Amino acid sequence: MTTSPTLAAIIDANPATAGILEHHQLDYCCGGQRTLDQACAERDLDPAAILAELEEVQPEAAPDWTTMSPAALVNHIESTHHRYLHEELPRLAALTDKVLDVHGTRHPELHDVEVTFTELREDLEPHLTKEERVLFPMIRELAAATTAPTFPCGSLANPIRMMLLEHDRAGELLATLRGTTGGFEPPTDACASYQALYRGLAEVEADTHLHVHKENNVLFPAVLALEDALSTQ
Repeated sequence: MTTSPTLAAIIDANPATAGILEHHQLDYCCGGQRTLDQACAERDLDPAAILAELEEVQPEAAPDWTTMSPAALVNHIESTHHRYLHEELPRLAALTDKVLDVHGTRHPELHDVEVTFTELREDLEPHLTKEERVLFPMIRELAAATTAPTFPCGSLANPIRMMLLEHDRAGELLATLRGTTGGFEPPTDACASYQALYRGLAEVEADTHLHVHKENNVLFPAVLALEDALSTQ
């Protein structure tokens, strides 16, 4: 590994390094095309020290999404990340309400947590639906074609552009949640439910970052390249 791979390349080479990048708040999903040096400069971090941490992380057994076809990758994203969010977002919404009701007087920041999480859920759930019902079926159709299909949206670059904007917004909301919760650190008087809420929010952040990375930096470039190749045949 050189001193300046992109953050996306780091994650693709070893997904287990996500925890290190998350810890140092190095954005490898929406900001995945920045080099490690660039990202560290923005946060006043020593890239050599971060690189040393990354090289200590042992690879974990995980699907190699970098070698998946676009059709296989959308199946993987749906079965892994979409399924996770469909299950976790309602659970955490109920847990947020419960914790706010009990602890909101002593911890008024929980009101902001609820507002931001509600907005995140209201953004993510329609986003997942648009991918599952519109974009991903078109990607599967494209992957099975021998010539470029004609889509109502024109080029798939158009819906992809919208997905990228929505990814950026989700990233902003997750960053707001991280700031409001002090890095998802529960206060000393937090009950078990309070601790579970912050742990769950941290897990949603980590999973969504990886989810967005797979789409922004692997799936979408592959889809656009395939569409371009079929259009020239």
